[in-house]
Amino acid sequence: MNVQDQVIAIIAEQAVLEPQDVTLDSTLESLGIDSLGLVESIFAIEEAFDIQIPFNANAPSESDFDISSVATIIHGIEKLVAEQS
Repeated sequence: MNVQDQVIAIIAEQAVLEPQDVTLDSTLESLGIDSLGLVESIFAIEEAFDIQIPFNANAPSESDFDISSVATIIHGIEKLVAEQS
């Protein structure tokens, strides 16, 4: 399973949706993921990929991590995974 599929699976699980219902253009808000769901998603992604995501749930706008859409989240995670290798 590649990064994109794995991230979509984690986000779909948080949103209680099927992975095929999560598109790259989806926003977390449009999927019904609230701030708690976001934090849980980030923890699940960090655990799945053994990475640290530079995201502060208390100050999301100050984070360097773009959570504006599923595509930007995947791109950010791919970058973090590559940097760690």
